Amino acid sequence: MSGIPHDHYEPKTGFEKWLHERLPIVSLLYTTMTIPTPKNLNWMWIWGVVLAFTLVLQIITGVVLAMHYTPNAQMAFDSVEFIMRDVNAGWALRYLHANGASLFFLAVYMHIFRGLYYGSYKSPREVTWIVGMLIYFVMMATGFMGYVLPWGNMSFWGATVITGLFGAIPGIGDTLQTFLLGGPAVDNATLNRFFSLHYLLPFILAALVVVHIWAFHTTGNNNPTGVEVRRGSKAEVKKDTLPFWPYFVVKDLFALSAILTVFFVIVYFMPNYLGEPVNYTRANALSTPSEIIPEWYFLPFYAILRAFTSDVWVVQISSFLTGGIVDAKFFGVIAMFGSLVVVVLVPWLDTSSVRSGRYRPSFRWWFALLVLDFIVLMWAGSQPPAGMVPAISLIGATYWFGYFLVILPLLGVMEKPDPRPATIEEDFDAHYPPKDATASAAE
Repeated sequence: MSGIPHDHYEPKTGFEKWLHERLPIVSLLYTTMTIPTPKNLNWMWIWGVVLAFTLVLQIITGVVLAMHYTPNAQMAFDSVEFIMRDVNAGWALRYLHANGASLFFLAVYMHIFRGLYYGSYKSPREVTWIVGMLIYFVMMATGFMGYVLPWGNMSFWGATVITGLFGAIPGIGDTLQTFLLGGPAVDNATLNRFFSLHYLLPFILAALVVVHIWAFHTTGNNNPTGVEVRRGSKAEVKKDTLPFWPYFVVKDLFALSAILTVFFVIVYFMPNYLGEPVNYTRANALSTPSEIIPEWYFLPFYAILRAFTSDVWVVQISSFLTGGIVDAKFFGVIAMFGSLVVVVLVPWLDTSSVRSGRYRPSFRWWFALLVLDFIVLMWAGSQPPAGMVPAISLIGATYWFGYFLVILPLLGVMEKPDPRPATIEEDFDAHYPPKDATASAAE
């Protein structure tokens, strides 16, 4: 952790010295386990270990499943049934992998919203935030391609709809869509491409995770107060921090065990709860499902995609100004990807000098509405686009963009923050008074 004094690894035995001179891996592990960590971290800081565990789970189960899967349009569906019925514990591997994707996205959403609330994207952690968002984008691509592999009817039509979005891009759309599909339509070439990328991307994901961990170990962890660790003497640092081992390792493992208890209950007792029944029928280009619904973790952005129809005034104005180039479909694609871009740019959109939302009274209300908006958009994305659903989706999309592009910049100018503690030690002692102070108060 640059600039923060901490204990360094000193090899003692001859073998340790020999290894340290050639490959300082023990030094790396020692530094990681003893790194000074803000001692006031709360339970929202446990999602990192859940993400790390789930990534390993997905890679291991994915590699084993790939040994039995056949990426062929005529055989893929049957190979999945073979895994479920004839491979030893194949059903468990598949259910762990499928539900592991949901746990992965649940943890990453909790991780992202925690970062948004506590200002973990602010200086000097902008690069850490950007790398984290890159991880999220790779997760989305990996999750989508994995959803296609069972080659059920929902998988087939989901691939048709999503890849069709690229065809809406003026000029290069058709060429780009053909490149993604490997031909004029979703077929065997598409399945092979998606299988190859679905196998490759998790390893790219693992590399990005290493960079992400390296980045926040360089700048230091954020904490609920947003106050930085004092970077003076070791004595001052120790007043604000605790070693990662054993304190936070034990805390993270306890939280992980509780979350995995719920996870394994779902895997063994209700493994198909988040799945679509339509996907248990073979892919059929002549049988379109009544509703094409993506996985739950894509639903908010799917709702934004569908929100901008041809009767929305902003779409009509854009179409008029561009001579019809930006039609409703293309505008929806821009809005969907734009809703992700504004999250990437939040370090520069938030103008407040206060990092943590704990000390921003107005921000807390707007942020609570953002979380509610995300949940409402998720619901809207799961519903047929009829009745009030399009209007709700449009309102939700408007607030999403309004929060990042209008509310955050204005709050930094208009909001009066609450008093903040001068140090992490002061905040920690306020919640957990020292024993001598407690004894004095009792007397």
